[in-house]
Amino acid sequence: MSTIRCDIVSAEAEIFHGEASMVVATGIAGELGIAPRHAPLITLLKPGAVEVIDAQGERHPYYVSGGILEVQPTVVTVLADTALRARDIDEAAARRAKEEAERMLANRGDAKTVAEAQQQLAQALAQLSALERLRKTLKH
Repeated sequence: MSTIRCDIVSAEAEIFHGEASMVVATGIAGELGIAPRHAPLITLLKPGAVEVIDAQGERHPYYVSGGILEVQPTVVTVLADTALRARDIDEAAARRAKEEAERMLANRGDAKTVAEAQQQLAQALAQLSALERLRKTLKH
């Protein structure tokens, strides 16, 4: 099976470096599946899950707060402000952040507060979604 090198890097550390048969991420225009020999591209990523499928078909879920996805002929690079292994996400903290963002949106403060709450809500939902994908992966 053909593979492509994948690097997932946050501002703090390299989160993943290895070979992948497929990388799945959500760009600003929708979900992307990157396989070996994919056409070069650069796109912004939405907060959410990035999934690396290795040569054995094993799925490795990650969470990114957004960032940039760059595809070259032999390498996929994900650059994110924040990137976590799905298993490292603090579910309780993500639920608290979701609830706080929902409260802020319900109160309808100024435009800046609403925008911050929407961003916080999107990130919390993306973390919870990445956890759900991890749980589904572990059930198989």
